[in-house]
Amino acid sequence: MKENISMLQTALRFLDEHNEISFATCKGDLPKIRIFQIMRREGQRLYFATSAEKAVWRELQQNPNVELLAYADNISVRCRGMVTFDVEDSVKQWIYDHNPVLSRLYDSWEGMAFFCLPIVELDYYDLTPTPPVFKHFNLKTGEVSNGFVGSRFKNK
Repeated sequence: MKENISMLQTALRFLDEHNEISFATCKGDLPKIRIFQIMRREGQRLYFATSAEKAVWRELQQNPNVELLAYADNISVRCRGMVTFDVEDSVKQWIYDHNPVLSRLYDSWEGMAFFCLPIVELDYYDLTPTPPVFKHFNLKTGEVSNGFVGSRFKNK
């Protein structure tokens, strides 16, 4: 149990250190993926900023289910959940103040669109060791399982 909590914390720290991610939404029944940036993390909640004029905002309004993927150095972290649009003004202001790109693109945080992803499922996959490490965390139910990492290690 302690090992699983430690691995979950490792995965969340990985997101802190690798905040430029692939972010998938749906446009109708077709997936759409783009590079996005995690603006802030609070526990198991990830915060994002965009413009209400962008397609991603319209897609999220139609279908708030998303998946994201961070990858570096043989490690990947995939998160899935349903975004919410209830972000406190103090968090919006903090995000705007702490991201130098936003002030170059927008006049103020008040003209932007913000959303949050409470992570429901998280996969941590590290190909470096043998056997590789693959942990699936269901943060809603608290279940943790090992994922398939190859036929050589299937029943070990």
